[in-house]
Amino acid sequence: MSDVSILEARLDEILEVEFTFRSTREAANEIARLSEVEQNYAIDWIRRVASTNTELAYQYACHVVRARAAMEREQVETWALHAMDTYDREGLRPALQVIQQLDDFVRISREKSRACLLQEHEGVLKGFLHGLSGRRLKIKAADQAYTDTETIFLPPLLASLPSPEQNFMLYKALIAGLWAQTRFGTFRAGLCETLASHDKPDRTLQLFHCLETLRLEAVIAREMPGLHRQLGVIREAVGEEALPSVWVELKERVSGADCTASDVLAMVAGISGEVNPFAPFVYQGVLKLAEAEACIATRMTREKALFRIRLKMLQEELQEQSAAPSERRDGGTRFGKRNKRDSESPQEMQVEIMLDDKPMPLPDDIGQLISSIVLDLGDIPDEYLEPAGPGEYDPALTQPEVRQDEDVWSGSYHEEGALLYREWDFKRQHYRKNWCAVREKKIEPVYDDFADQTLERYSGLVKQLRKTFEAMRDENRLLKRQTQGDDVDLDALVEALADARDGREMSARLFTRQHRTERNIAVAFMVDMSGSTKGWINTAEKESLVLLCEALETLGDRYAIYGFSSISRKRCELYQVKRFDEKYDNEVKARISGILPQDYTRMGFAIR
Repeated sequence: MSDVSILEARLDEILEVEFTFRSTREAANEIARLSEVEQNYAIDWIRRVASTNTELAYQYACHVVRARAAMEREQVETWALHAMDTYDREGLRPALQVIQQLDDFVRISREKSRACLLQEHEGVLKGFLHGLSGRRLKIKAADQAYTDTETIFLPPLLASLPSPEQNFMLYKALIAGLWAQTRFGTFRAGLCETLASHDKPDRTLQLFHCLETLRLEAVIAREMPGLHRQLGVIREAVGEEALPSVWVELKERVSGADCTASDVLAMVAGISGEVNPFAPFVYQGVLKLAEAEACIATRMTREKALFRIRLKMLQEELQEQSAAPSERRDGGTRFGKRNKRDSESPQEMQVEIMLDDKPMPLPDDIGQLISSIVLDLGDIPDEYLEPAGPGEYDPALTQPEVRQDEDVWSGSYHEEGALLYREWDFKRQHYRKNWCAVREKKIEPVYDDFADQTLERYSGLVKQLRKTFEAMRDENRLLKRQTQGDDVDLDALVEALADARDGREMSARLFTRQHRTERNIAVAFMVDMSGSTKGWINTAEKESLVLLCEALETLGDRYAIYGFSSISRKRCELYQVKRFDEKYDNEVKARISGILPQDYTRMGFAIR
């Protein structure tokens, strides 16, 4: 057991207390109660956390003994790494909350044995979501399950049910319910305006959410009966109570195929003073009207402009396709619509665009745009059918913002479009997640005679390299312990004779034979393009690449060439010189000649 004063001195040094008002006496007293092995373990991890932030390490030191009593070493390390990753991603305050909310972490760690993690199953869940009809939605992690009509937000972990498989099904149930809100008009009912006129808007919203959940459950029963049966299994596994009789009657009223969210809202007005909301289903999620309506308003403005622009483009195409200029009708093309309802699903509105009262075939992108507009509005308004005129729209609403390569490194969007790579931190003795922002850039080719001059200068070396590589191409490999062959394998024969003398059966694998190696090799060359290569080093690198390319062309192996440089972890650049599928031609030679020193050296992201 170490003396408390010695531990305190070590903590003072690690936590740099001379620059702060921290006292490590209490933390040292707690750590001193541990065995020497556990003390060294705690100090080592305090040092690792301090390499990220000393305040974070101080809080870790104050909680590590309690953490060690509640969890195994592996879980304690996960807790520390989670705090450091949170610091990297979100800053000090959220990271301190991870340390201080130790009890929550312990609880979640225990729950993980039966939990389903969104991160591990996100790909499968996205496949399930994208297989459903309607707008293509995204999935993101959040504290609560809800949708803003473009993204479905789900908890990062579900542990309400006894097994990971059941919790995975709960994820699917949440997705189905939230998808149904966007698909079957939950947010078309004008909720915010209606709620503003009620004395108790919160209670009205709760009643609407309960009744709307029952309506959507009936829709899922018609559209996806298999999933609906699983909803019942989930509710039974959780042990949810049966609906009160009054809600059973209300459920029958909203289960009709022609019932809409507006009907539900009208029904809520008649029961708000008589019925209490039931306890939410485990897969019900929450309604966040502000987020949904803000998203819808932005999308409606954008899609209206885009739809009218596409109609204008169609109008111009039709005019150009006219047989003769005299047949062209400037401004004479008239668009209309015809609504159809699906007999099996009355809520399914199909809008057909008409041209001069005749059905018009539409490109896929316009069809998807119509579907999205109908999801928000239930129809295509007449003003949408007027083709856009000059100056009637903001181009920024319909065109993605284009940024130059150098622009992406400034402002808050410096990670936009970049690939995020982890990087090893030797002080932390672990990877920093999503630490390096990597972009692939192209080298500006220089069309000169650099490659020809290099081959002329090193003509003797080129011949030697080609000869060496040709020998590698034709190299045979000696295979031992074969059942047939050209020669006896002496090692195998000695072992077989020894086995026979011991009374065991002799092996038949007693021969050797030559076998021509089948080459299936791909190699990538990484070229340091940091500023330190300026001058003769840069020239030597380019000359080496020319010679290597000439030699590898002899072998016929696949190879690629990339350069790398960086300024900081947020500006890591990978320069494309030659891809695996490219031929070694004049264009590649020009890129090799165009390799120039850039900024600093950061190898980790390039290697990974």
